[in-house]
Amino acid sequence: MKTIMKNGMQSYQQDAVNLYRAAFGHRHLGRLANVTLLSIVAIGAMALSFVAEPARAQTGQSIKNIVLVHGAFADGSGWEAVAKILEKDGYTVSVAQPPETSYADDQKCTKAAIDAMGGPVVLVGHSYGGSIITEAGNDTNVAALVYIAAFALDDGESCASIEQALPQASKAFKPDRNGNWWIEQDHFAADFAADVPPAVSHFMAISQVPISTDSFTHKVTSPAWKTKPTWYMVATEDRSINPDQERMMAKRANAKTVEVNASHVAYMSHPKQTAKLIEQAAASARGNQ
Repeated sequence: MKTIMKNGMQSYQQDAVNLYRAAFGHRHLGRLANVTLLSIVAIGAMALSFVAEPARAQTGQSIKNIVLVHGAFADGSGWEAVAKILEKDGYTVSVAQPPETSYADDQKCTKAAIDAMGGPVVLVGHSYGGSIITEAGNDTNVAALVYIAAFALDDGESCASIEQALPQASKAFKPDRNGNWWIEQDHFAADFAADVPPAVSHFMAISQVPISTDSFTHKVTSPAWKTKPTWYMVATEDRSINPDQERMMAKRANAKTVEVNASHVAYMSHPKQTAKLIEQAAASARGNQ
């Protein structure tokens, strides 16, 4: 034990000498003859603290960039209330606008939004947006994932396969002859947005963005939640994704999970709770930059 301690001290002493030489030059090295070992150790510790400080400062910063991704039948405007809260709290927000024309198109759009932030981001997805962020989240700039009543898919799964395994309450999803899917307008409010003002749900119904069959049936590979810290909001009154499926996906993703008494558009009816969950992810992901 004494030998180990002695060798360790000698190594530390040599490190201190090397640091002293680097800082003050060879011409001062002779002065070390009259410096005690304790002084050398103190100098070394001080120098090492200066070297380590930038790294601590870098990893100690919380994430300040947030990318929000909408789901099927919607566009980015639904994120307005959440975005305003986040911006007020000092975050930089980007609302991606995937067109839902194909999974590849939606990935391209979302990755462009991530790249444009120029640094670490928290990536947030609602509904089908969860499928998008599950693959886009593998980007090196993504520090954490947040799913809001969303598809946190595993290898080989699609939104369609999750819906088939444990069907949602709604029966109003219908395809057209062009391979796109819609929600019947008469059922839109009840099945998609039951807890937002009627005028809002009505406009959402008549302005809905159809989702392509390709987007809905794409099988995910390499889910990012297997390697990135994850958060999940379960909407307990969801009629578009079965809440039990949401709980299942959250549990297997080892996500920090909250439940809200909300329809499928929980981010619209509960913007404060949604923003709070996102901010928790941003604060907790600080060491993953």
